[in-house]
Amino acid sequence: MTNTIPGYDPSNHSASPISSKDFDLMKATVAFGPEDVELLKRSRAILEERVEDVLDVWYGFVGSQPHLLDTFVSRKTNEPDPDYLGRVRQRFGQWILDTAGAKYDDVWLAYQAEIGRRHHRIKKNVTDNASGSALVPFRYMVPLVFPITSTLRPFLAAGGDDDATVQKMLDAWTKSVLLQVTLWLHPYVRDGDF
Repeated sequence: MTNTIPGYDPSNHSASPISSKDFDLMKATVAFGPEDVELLKRSRAILEERVEDVLDVWYGFVGSQPHLLDTFVSRKTNEPDPDYLGRVRQRFGQWILDTAGAKYDDVWLAYQAEIGRRHHRIKKNVTDNASGSALVPFRYMVPLVFPITSTLRPFLAAGGDDDATVQKMLDAWTKSVLLQVTLWLHPYVRDGDF
């Protein structure tokens, strides 16, 4: 297995608890297919030069919602931790590129499991030696799919594609983010119920 995700060493992390076969069934459930993969890859060329602008919009949204920003507040200073926010922003930027790369192999699946652990009390704050909240609450994870995906429309439209193609790219993004967030939620679900 080769490392396809910059900054991620799969030899230091567990394999995904979700098999490729189970993930294929998840993709079928959300109607995610080969056309979506191609649309995501098409979006990469558009978003690659706009990653920081997308992050500005997303961070602006999270920063405007105290209950969301709270996961980045240092329990030592009671203020948002700028170092923690910066390191997460860098990974979030890479996540945009990884999502648009649409390479769904075993390394990618294992990394989704790692992302889930980093949102859950299992490993929240560990990677960055931060002192934020103990977890990202489950109740905010799925609802965040909407602001994350819907705000991509103007960035995708900047590629010059017709409205129908932009909508298809946005739909592919929405499906992919739903799949990823579902994978991230594995640590939140009782054993045997996922």
